[in-house]
Amino acid sequence: MIELRNLHYSYGDEPLLRDVNLKIEEGERIVLLGVNGSGKSTLLKIVNGLLFPKKGEYIYSGEKVEEKRFKDRAFRERFRKEVVLLFQNPEVMLFNATVYDEMAFSLRQLRLKEEEIRQRVLFWAEQFDLISLLKKPPFELSLGQKQKLCLASLLVLQPRVLLLDEPTAHLDPKSVGWLVDLLWELSCTTVVSTHNLSLASELGDRLIVLGEDHCVLYDGEVNAFVRNREMLIKAGLMHTHKRRGGEDYHIHYFW
Repeated sequence: MIELRNLHYSYGDEPLLRDVNLKIEEGERIVLLGVNGSGKSTLLKIVNGLLFPKKGEYIYSGEKVEEKRFKDRAFRERFRKEVVLLFQNPEVMLFNATVYDEMAFSLRQLRLKEEEIRQRVLFWAEQFDLISLLKKPPFELSLGQKQKLCLASLLVLQPRVLLLDEPTAHLDPKSVGWLVDLLWELSCTTVVSTHNLSLASELGDRLIVLGEDHCVLYDGEVNAFVRNREMLIKAGLMHTHKRRGGEDYHIHYFW
């Protein structure tokens, strides 16, 4: 479904991704792990078609994704409907007058009938406990509510691929549990980025780790990586330091 071939991306002379090779099959639950600055957000934006690789190829559903393809309206509309991204900061995604209009916006761009739009909006508003807020301006919502609104505004599209960039960053523990349950109930492919090691096994069953050198350091089962001390240290997700008076080491996990 998704294939990245020898993909490189840089900003100026600064490499953000190096020689990334990945295949993601439909329906997979992927966790994208790495320290801040490892390239997680950049990778998600490339898969979402917001950035384009400097070298290498991105293949989606058998088609090469490149900037010139988005000049084709049919391709652009299909891709934007099927592959969606939840940004880490929800406030950059909100610009409509009401919660209802925010959820309906993308459906209106696809020229759906208003009755179908209303049904989809009400369904997802119910799932996300937003019914009572539909007439409110999005800027009046709490940060957690804004996060839910942004996610609901993506799911109304019934996407094939859902990309989430640090989706638990603004949620309280109860809402994190709700999000974890929701992700496992969805039928679409999910790719969730995080630097929270303790959540990795709850967000998916396949783990892709980006190292501090911006390369894919690990691709496999979550639990196997979590048990591998050397790999954790290499990824920058665990560190050691000598204790006074000896060669013993103390381990710190970055949660």
